[in-house]
Amino acid sequence: MENVLQYLGRPSEMLDDDLQAHHHKLCSLLGNSSCLVLGAAGSIGQAVTRLLMSYGPAKLHLVDLSENNLVELVRDLRSSFDIFPADFQALALDIGSLAYDRFISSDGKYDYVLNLSALKHVRSEKDVFTLMRMIDVNILNTEKTLRQSVQAGVKKYFCVSTDKASNPVNMMGASKRIMELVLASYSDQINISTARFANVAFSDGSLLHGFEKRLQKQQPLAAPSDIRRYFITDHEAAVLCIMSCCFGQNRDVYFPKLDESQLISMTSIAEKFLKNHGFTPKLCSTEQEARALMATLPAQGQWPCVFSPSDTTGEKEAEEFYEQQDSPDFHSYQQIGVLHQSAADNQQQLMHFYQQINQIKAQPVWHKADIVKLFIATLPGFMHQDTGKYLDGKM
Repeated sequence: MENVLQYLGRPSEMLDDDLQAHHHKLCSLLGNSSCLVLGAAGSIGQAVTRLLMSYGPAKLHLVDLSENNLVELVRDLRSSFDIFPADFQALALDIGSLAYDRFISSDGKYDYVLNLSALKHVRSEKDVFTLMRMIDVNILNTEKTLRQSVQAGVKKYFCVSTDKASNPVNMMGASKRIMELVLASYSDQINISTARFANVAFSDGSLLHGFEKRLQKQQPLAAPSDIRRYFITDHEAAVLCIMSCCFGQNRDVYFPKLDESQLISMTSIAEKFLKNHGFTPKLCSTEQEARALMATLPAQGQWPCVFSPSDTTGEKEAEEFYEQQDSPDFHSYQQIGVLHQSAADNQQQLMHFYQQINQIKAQPVWHKADIVKLFIATLPGFMHQDTGKYLDGKM
């Protein structure tokens, strides 16, 4: 595993001061608590689970669709902690399945439900079938697990969002914004909170994680030359989730305090990454040229790279955590900002969304344009940017 902080230009984890300031309160809240973590085996889910374990919950149930990642997570936890929850279960379940519903109906009693499951890639909107699964995971599964949590008397429901939900330009960000509306619609029945955070550096499936894979497989590196992003570590993501879950008031959105000076270009990380592994980048004009040079250049201390302007669908120049009309609270924490959101009546637009998406699902042929139209109707002002080009068309 890479030493992530060296690529982010930070000497230490930036949220640890807030975490330590609230350590005793967290021990009081989470010690002997009962917790359900959904999406537990993803990069963020694993980090959240490890952090939860350090506070000694009495009951910890982990759910994830990835059986192999879940097995490795359990091995990691068993190898790391001397004290284990008295009631511990790890279940390879699809949250949208009947098996999951039966599991919840057999138990379902939790203090905290942390929903970290998500389809997080912008590339997931490239075809209507993956887009529909993104809707199922990000929106409909959230509604279902919220409803189940209300019925079971859960104390607090936390769900992870994304910075892309603020002024969304892609369907992934818009799906998370609609998810936030779903959360708000249940906030009169259960306490909810969420977190928007930046790209998690070297998380599974991310471009930076791809750098590691390309090096292992002796393949060229590719990165957009004009894109800058905010980055946090998986530990920082976990701290943000736990802080929001435990201390967030009803409808609060937590986010890391980052300013434009902390935006990092993808190419600069690629260059640092290669230097750290003993290589200098060799810029190539085409992917074909880069693949051909892999046979000779690495032995000379150079690594073929393709750095080119981004022209794919849904890319922002820079990410943002709140919108112009918002009034974020920057005073409650050292490195965490909070949006205190008021109740809003969005039941009618959500009912229209549910009805329409079910009608689209019932059709023998699905059309992406119908879903885009529904998203625009649900989120007035949503400026969907579709260039007709997607990341699957690039290295």
